[in-house]
Amino acid sequence: MDSTRRFGKYRVEREVLDEQRLEEVTQRKAYAETHPSLTECLKDSFRCTVPRLKHSVMSSLPVLYWLPKYSVWDYGMPDLISGISVGIMHLPQGMAYALLASLPPVFGLYTSLYPAFIYIFFGTSRHISIGTFTVLSIMVGSVTERLAPDMDFLKTNGTNITTEVDITARDSYRVQVAAATTVLGGLIQVVLGLVKFGFVGTYLSEPLVRAYTTAAAAHAVVAQLKYIFGVSPTRFSGPLSLVYTLKDVCYLLPHTHLPTLVVSAVSMAFLIAAKELNSFLRPKLPVPIPVELITIVAGTLISSYSNLNSNYTISVVGEIPSGLSSPSVPDVSLFGEVIGDAFALAIVGYAISISLGKTFALKHGYKVDSNQELVALGLSNTVGGFFQCYSVCPSMSRSLIQETTGGKTQMAGVASALVVLVTILKLGPLFQELPKAILAAIVFVNLKGMFKQYSDVVTLWKRSKIDLVVWLVTWVSTLLFNLDLGLAASIIFALLTVIFRTQMPTYSVLGNVPGTELYVDMETHKEAREIPGVTIFRSSATVYFANAELYLEALKEKSGLDISKMIIYKRRQEAKQRRRERRAERRAKRAAKRQSGAPVLSVEEDAGHWADTFTPRTPDGPYGDTTTLGSSSDDTLSRDLERVSLGSLGKWTWDIHSIIIDLSTANFIDTVAIKTVKNIFQDFSEIDVDIYLAGCQASVVEQLERGDFFSESITKRSLFASVHDAVLYCLNHRGATSFPRYEPSVVSIHNLCSGES
Repeated sequence: MDSTRRFGKYRVEREVLDEQRLEEVTQRKAYAETHPSLTECLKDSFRCTVPRLKHSVMSSLPVLYWLPKYSVWDYGMPDLISGISVGIMHLPQGMAYALLASLPPVFGLYTSLYPAFIYIFFGTSRHISIGTFTVLSIMVGSVTERLAPDMDFLKTNGTNITTEVDITARDSYRVQVAAATTVLGGLIQVVLGLVKFGFVGTYLSEPLVRAYTTAAAAHAVVAQLKYIFGVSPTRFSGPLSLVYTLKDVCYLLPHTHLPTLVVSAVSMAFLIAAKELNSFLRPKLPVPIPVELITIVAGTLISSYSNLNSNYTISVVGEIPSGLSSPSVPDVSLFGEVIGDAFALAIVGYAISISLGKTFALKHGYKVDSNQELVALGLSNTVGGFFQCYSVCPSMSRSLIQETTGGKTQMAGVASALVVLVTILKLGPLFQELPKAILAAIVFVNLKGMFKQYSDVVTLWKRSKIDLVVWLVTWVSTLLFNLDLGLAASIIFALLTVIFRTQMPTYSVLGNVPGTELYVDMETHKEAREIPGVTIFRSSATVYFANAELYLEALKEKSGLDISKMIIYKRRQEAKQRRRERRAERRAKRAAKRQSGAPVLSVEEDAGHWADTFTPRTPDGPYGDTTTLGSSSDDTLSRDLERVSLGSLGKWTWDIHSIIIDLSTANFIDTVAIKTVKNIFQDFSEIDVDIYLAGCQASVVEQLERGDFFSESITKRSLFASVHDAVLYCLNHRGATSFPRYEPSVVSIHNLCSGES
């Protein structure tokens, strides 16, 4: 097999196209043709009402699209096996993650049931598993503990002075807080989805999300330490709450409850060993071993028969009511206190959902609608909140199980929800003796994947320093400022990095690749050749108000033209030339008078001679105070200014006649940038340097038109379809004598530039 790559060639023969000629050739449509009026829009809307209504219903209820086509024979058994596997995972994760949300475990089971049923009707992903998730559970826990701390529910224990926490009242109020936050967050997601705001998730870059979840894992670990060690640290909220809680836990370590620590250590050791074995046997197992469920069942049996709660005072789950709870309206008065947390939950939940959904959609060849996913997730949260659920989103571990065990559609979600439903109705009370330390151990071990994300630091160090800074800032701010403020600070910083990148782009001068119509950066390409008399300037970012001034300074620096000094020099040269002409005229007059016998110099002419000889001071610049005394002084000034032009003015030696600004990287141009470009035209025309624009997109040309950029002096003939068109025009217009020739077999330009082809 031939390892060499074969390159094709092409031949081009056309006229040089400026913007005006391009519009004539392509017959550009008028603005009214591409932007229909309101009346025409209404007519089109009424004309297409029925098809659009049908499409709207289908897009709003995706279940109507795939359910009629569902094949029980092809998809039934894989979906059933996948659903049972995921449902088994829902049980331990639901109860364990409810502790992260500072809620009774049964509400984790509710959260694994109702939202999953809602998503089946409105979701567009076939593989994600909606339910409890570590990060969202921690975020909900921060809200419930802030608004319902233990100190608000203390009660006196009989006649004794000691007080204890009214757990029943506290948990009841925390459920109300969690439900109100969830409903409000769901409503925010629905509204954002209806207004097509699904692109908001794109502002959460992968480094930001991974750093955020890594920091959230640290919050989860600290939150579970009290169950691992059997201590009761003081609850803190707000910035630095993680630091204060960790400090308090360390202070209480000498008071560790040893039986609880033993249960935690044994559970974690068993879980780690079983999960490693599960990973080793994964290629040979059709369904993963339900390690967490086995741990919960075994722990419950041991605790029940050994009476761990009564004999060793090990904290257990406690009463789990059987049956479903009736729906209730959340406390609307809490909305004002939790709106910030609800918005953070809405954004984070959607970002995780759409990233997982698109991952599986790309793998299996179907499409996920970002706006519909936002609506589906919002409805899942809103409806779930009425049934005392807290915020949900897909879980990576459950979604992977649903996909790897053969799940084809969301009917797998139906099967998993039925498993949870049976547990709530019949099996819930069996887990009342389950130690909370085992649930905490499950959380600990399941966070292993998130802690592996610390390797991102090494990877990002090699790939992108800016993404590394985003990762570190997100991680630090989330640890220190808590989850809600940390997310806000992270997004703001990530947006600032975007602004920084556009404010400080790469500016370059382009050169021609010999034998082609291509132009590349001369500093990074050895074979790039400078076009005589032409400077081609390009920025890696679009020019707009934030970098317009820097753009102008970079253009002056790259071209080597100091306009202010050059204008002074030009004016001095013109003044010197005028003086020379006047002196020559006076000499001619004196010679004529000598021949006629008239007096050589009159009083008026003598005054004019001294006025020309002594030049007054002018405020034009650093050279405006120079005086000339006679012809020899004039020559001295000329030599001084020539040294100024060749020394302090840099590269410019009157050999650059044209500057081409490549705007192919610009996708928009605002009013500030339009004014800047117009000033560039005006300033450089003062020193007889022509400015041309190349590669402007149609949208940019329209914005230039609406911004009154074009005038009698600046027309569309100053805009060219490509850099090469502009170069050929410059060389032909300025009478160039040399230009890199093109091989006829590659490019043939007919009758364009001084006979070159």
